Amino acid sequence: MGKKEKIILIVIAIVIVLGGLFYGGYQIYRIKHAKVIVTLKDSLVIEVGTRAKVSDFLESINGTLLDDFDIDTKTIGTKDVTFYFRNDDHIKVHSTFSLTIVDTTAPIVWLNQNYSVALGSDDSFIQRIMCVDNYDTSPVCKVNGTYDLNTVGVYPVEFEAVDSSGNVFTQNFSLTVYEPKKGGNSSSSTNQTKTIFSEVVRDYKTEKTQIGLDLSHWQGDVDFEELKRNGVEFVFLRVGTTNGRDGEFILDKKFEQNITKANEVGIPVGLYFYSYANTEEKAIAEAKWLLEQIKGRDVSLPIAFDWENWSKFNEFHLSLLGLSSMADGFIQTVEQAGYKGILYSSKSYLEKIWPSMDHAVWLAHYTSHTNYQGDYDFWQMCSDGVISGINGYVDINVRYLHE
Repeated sequence: MGKKEKIILIVIAIVIVLGGLFYGGYQIYRIKHAKVIVTLKDSLVIEVGTRAKVSDFLESINGTLLDDFDIDTKTIGTKDVTFYFRNDDHIKVHSTFSLTIVDTTAPIVWLNQNYSVALGSDDSFIQRIMCVDNYDTSPVCKVNGTYDLNTVGVYPVEFEAVDSSGNVFTQNFSLTVYEPKKGGNSSSSTNQTKTIFSEVVRDYKTEKTQIGLDLSHWQGDVDFEELKRNGVEFVFLRVGTTNGRDGEFILDKKFEQNITKANEVGIPVGLYFYSYANTEEKAIAEAKWLLEQIKGRDVSLPIAFDWENWSKFNEFHLSLLGLSSMADGFIQTVEQAGYKGILYSSKSYLEKIWPSMDHAVWLAHYTSHTNYQGDYDFWQMCSDGVISGINGYVDINVRYLHE
């Protein structure tokens, strides 16, 4: 290569370097001076636990939002939210706004107009009355008024529940102090109702429904071939539970037998886990344990999160946010493994405790025609079902085919 050619190459290299430096500097200048025009909504205050996205608080921006992500609103206080968008000059820019997360919701108290306690009881009965807050795990509860637990009578009093944000719930009720009868009650009811499976099929089976059962060790040894002959179109099987809070996992004594037989005869299977969780981490651990038990099994229907510890709810120190997080954690874990998740609960709790859930629902409501207004995929209509192939009673369910 001659001297002239070398000089030309050097000049070209210098031009390229200088051009790169100039372009880089120009880009830095463009980004530094990029237009960021953001108009926010009038209110930047939101209730704790409310589901919200960035766009919910933007009136306008000079460009296109790059990620309209969900904002974590599970903790009260001030939260800075940084988001990115591409402005009208096609430059990636960002902006930040401060969101105030508040709790203005009073606790929910599960209390009728009358509450009865035995003569000689102590004030611990207050803690047995279910009191749940959307955010506070332990709202302060007390009974206002004059009453004497050592004297039989009916006392007009007031129940008061206050959460950590100062939200107050009050309800007047009658506290009845009664003297227990001696010797117990010798009478017993012999009028046990029965719901015949074939009659349910007759009354509820259509082109858009299927009729099935849910089973656990309480049904003993089940004849699945007989169930199929009698028109059972699906079953939900109890996989297991834990030995109370913080206890070891317990596999349902009939689960292995039930799922093997159901798979053999070709009855579609769904599952449920009876949960004692009091944290999201424990609910996720329950889901992971369940997934280990069903490897190699045919499970085509949903896996249900079944939490029913309402009579001892106060002992679990849960908020509604905590309860929802547990259901979310369990269901998301099974769905990440390729299954469909579902929430099992009764009508009353679905209406008062779980109203904001986005998951599919397995409704428990023991009636001939449910008036539950929410969406549901399965309806557990009774617990006194009778069918050949099972000795004793069984829950009967209706599945709704939406497609």
